[in-house]
Amino acid sequence: METCEVLIVGGGPAGSCCADRLIQAGIDVLLLDKQAFPRQKPCAGWITPAVLTALALDAGEYRRNRILQDINGFRIGLVGGKTAVTSYGTTVSYGIRRSEFDLYLLERSQVRRSLGEAVAVIEQTHDGWIVNRQIRTRLVVGAGGHFCPVARRLGASIGQENVVVAQMAEFPLTPDEEECGSIPAETPALFFCRDMKGYGWLMRKGRYLNVGLGRMDAYNLARHTGEFCIFLRQGGYLAADITGRLQGHAYRVFQRQDRRRCVADGALLIGDAAGVAQPLSGEGILPAIESAFMAADAIIAANGNYRREKLEAYAARLDDHYGGGCMNFSTSPVSSGAMRFLGARLLSSSFFTRHVLLNRWFLHTNM
Repeated sequence: METCEVLIVGGGPAGSCCADRLIQAGIDVLLLDKQAFPRQKPCAGWITPAVLTALALDAGEYRRNRILQDINGFRIGLVGGKTAVTSYGTTVSYGIRRSEFDLYLLERSQVRRSLGEAVAVIEQTHDGWIVNRQIRTRLVVGAGGHFCPVARRLGASIGQENVVVAQMAEFPLTPDEEECGSIPAETPALFFCRDMKGYGWLMRKGRYLNVGLGRMDAYNLARHTGEFCIFLRQGGYLAADITGRLQGHAYRVFQRQDRRRCVADGALLIGDAAGVAQPLSGEGILPAIESAFMAADAIIAANGNYRREKLEAYAARLDDHYGGGCMNFSTSPVSSGAMRFLGARLLSSSFFTRHVLLNRWFLHTNM
């Protein structure tokens, strides 16, 4: 039977970053993921400079063999409506391919790993866990996304929670499509739903195009996505129907009063498994990385005593860091008619678009 001090379930940014910090502290870590890497991950693949800072990642070194698309502005509008460009004149974000980004972080961590192995059984013992009847560990970290089996083991009501649901596709452009692209790679487009319960995006990353739509309610997601794709084709943004390429994705945004139980005896959750995405933008990569580092710090401080009360400092840090009471349109008491009117008026304001929607909600800066 294989043994480790800490078993991390999930090899995305949260799992890799947690492993990296624990290994640097001299802790024996094994990482398990159901997929082989590199793998496709449904995601817009949009990060802010804060991600590079948190990872101490050198942009020049990273982009030698990978895509790191500079973003210096955004085209903003309503689905079916007019758009306007907000330009910054400098790089304020980056587009990445998750297949490249996640593999880079996983390999950089140098964690011992078993890929292509799903978690089927998690059994608790008097001093830890036995996973799949062949791995014995003292602490298990759930980093397997919204449907993480460790989250389910800790009581997550998967399928009954309020979640953001999305459909997206990322694919290479043909040479002709690259020439005819109506959205410059440096200026991705964000198209907000008229009820302000979600938004679609169109983002070029080198010769790849990423298209998707996410909503804070799951009702008729396929219809909303289909209408969005029709709007993109009619507007000349897309050359062909892509609905057959779409992949689904779900995640929870952070809500202090309705968050998942993320700490138990010998177990904790990080990243999307813990539900820490930003409430208004849906950003998940930076919160995943931050939660991973917070969890690693709590594990190191526990000094081998992984009782729930020793790990509760991690849960408290999550509440302090993400529980600032940000408005969430999915729970807003404002009527749908008022939200449609409000959304149209606000998105027509260049001041609101730049200083509130982009700077505060998406970029987290005061530019």
